[in-house]
Amino acid sequence: MSLEGQTALVTGAARRIGRAIAQALTEQRVSVVIHYRHSVAPAEELRKSLEARGGKAFCVRADFDHPDEADSLIERARAEAGPIHILVNNASEFHPESLDAMTHASLVHSMTVNAWTPFTLTRAFAHQATSGKVVNFIDAQVAGTDLTHASYILSKHLLTTLTAMTALQYAPGITVNAVSPGLILPPEGRDESYLDGLARSLPLKRHGGLADITRALLFFLESDFVTGQVIYVDGGRHLTGGAR
Repeated sequence: MSLEGQTALVTGAARRIGRAIAQALTEQRVSVVIHYRHSVAPAEELRKSLEARGGKAFCVRADFDHPDEADSLIERARAEAGPIHILVNNASEFHPESLDAMTHASLVHSMTVNAWTPFTLTRAFAHQATSGKVVNFIDAQVAGTDLTHASYILSKHLLTTLTAMTALQYAPGITVNAVSPGLILPPEGRDESYLDGLARSLPLKRHGGLADITRALLFFLESDFVTGQVIYVDGGRHLTGGAR
């Protein structure tokens, strides 16, 4: 199924996986609304580079710590780019935190940014469109537990459940699926050797790349008979319990 002529809102699109998603969609001749929070310069640079490739791109800011900004994002994206056909919930917060260190405030923050906001965006998207595609970005760690990022992984477990619930709620017009990345990019300040070391514990003994993520995303966007599914792009880590 051709995606040409559609418009996608990609949250957290200015950097890392979000940037690769925006580039892959532009290659499919999809117009892209680049959501960002603080990354003004990277978002504008990405917009210009996508337009230089012949694509259409727009930038819209929203801070997901403020629910009113998230609540208005779909309408503001529509005002900039016209009807939205694709929603990619990529933006998330990821901070080291043990269970003993987790606080009520840190849990509420993670739940708000990583679960509540994707849900409210999905709900708003479904109410403004008779058909469309939603793809959530989760984490391969939801196959098990991650005691070193407690509030983050709890929020991603909730987003996994919400993926199934919204797939049911907004069928038949809207499909909702999820991609769960594993070792794809090193953390800020690390290089590929960091991934190489961790990849030895994977069944496939190698880490992935951004193309693996974008292929999984495009599979969901080009499929009309798949909903409520999660694809683990993780080299098989989920088969071992997902421990980091």
